[in-house]
Amino acid sequence: MSKISAAITAVGAYVPEYVLTNKILESMVDTNDEWITSRTGIKERRILKGEGKGTSYMAIKAANQLIAKRQINPKDIELVIVATATPDMQAASTAAYTATAIGAVNAFSFDLEAACSSFLFGMSTAAKYIESGRYKNVLLIGADKNSSMINYEDRSTCIIFGDGAGAVLFEPNEDGLGLQDEYLRSNGAGREFLQVKSSGSSYPVTAETLAKKENFVFQDGKTVFKNAVFNMADVTVKILERNHLNKSDIAWLAAHQANKRIIDATANRIALEPEKVMMNIEKYGNTTSATLPLLLSDYETQLKKGDNIIFAAFGGGFTWGSIYLKWAYNS
Repeated sequence: MSKISAAITAVGAYVPEYVLTNKILESMVDTNDEWITSRTGIKERRILKGEGKGTSYMAIKAANQLIAKRQINPKDIELVIVATATPDMQAASTAAYTATAIGAVNAFSFDLEAACSSFLFGMSTAAKYIESGRYKNVLLIGADKNSSMINYEDRSTCIIFGDGAGAVLFEPNEDGLGLQDEYLRSNGAGREFLQVKSSGSSYPVTAETLAKKENFVFQDGKTVFKNAVFNMADVTVKILERNHLNKSDIAWLAAHQANKRIIDATANRIALEPEKVMMNIEKYGNTTSATLPLLLSDYETQLKKGDNIIFAAFGGGFTWGSIYLKWAYNS
């Protein structure tokens, strides 16, 4: 029997209609388009508006687009994973609600949270269920409503983050396509440098935490930047070396879209040509769990069966890693 690997067979995506441009941010905080663009590469980001609309709203939209494109019966989906750092609410699973809303009534589901590495870790998790031979259709969604935890008076964070969702379907493959290898890491010593202090169990929301604005994202930008540059580049090199790949073997680098300078540093570390680097940060900013599937959606028509794609991400926690995947279809 041929070895079963987990291949991506369909992609879906959704971004909100409202566009928050750098020009609009200039009227909100002390910043300007040139400063934002030169330091991050971001020109605009999407923001989800509407009372009661949370991460699941975007996850459902992305999943439904995938279902329509793949023409799969939602009842045939056996597992739904929602990778997110911004679940709709505590205790109640965002994935369970999403699965029911899309008609995946035969699936079990769960949320997966590893900050900006959530989707990358979700790829590893989804692949294991497929490789076990027990499951044939696993839906992985990366979605975040980052605007729900951003202080729009804090220019160090409000310029970076946007909202969005992307989805991929994993199915078995016996032709050597799909996920080939992974190199995943974490280090809890980095927790203090990127976090939302209040709203978790250690520091529940109180009038005092709200007054201190501890329910918003805090980021020590210099420390996060330094660690992201080193670790994303490092794991990318390691996974190439372990699989005896050089830059000519790589069709695409799909790196987490947090900062253009971090993406460029990762590509430069392996001397990869700019035209092989997926990039959409200028349109969406950092959508956290959604950056990697949004890249796949934007570049889907350019992907060819057999293409070697290197994924890389870095997030709060700290969490980071790289995945080597062979693309399974022509669009």
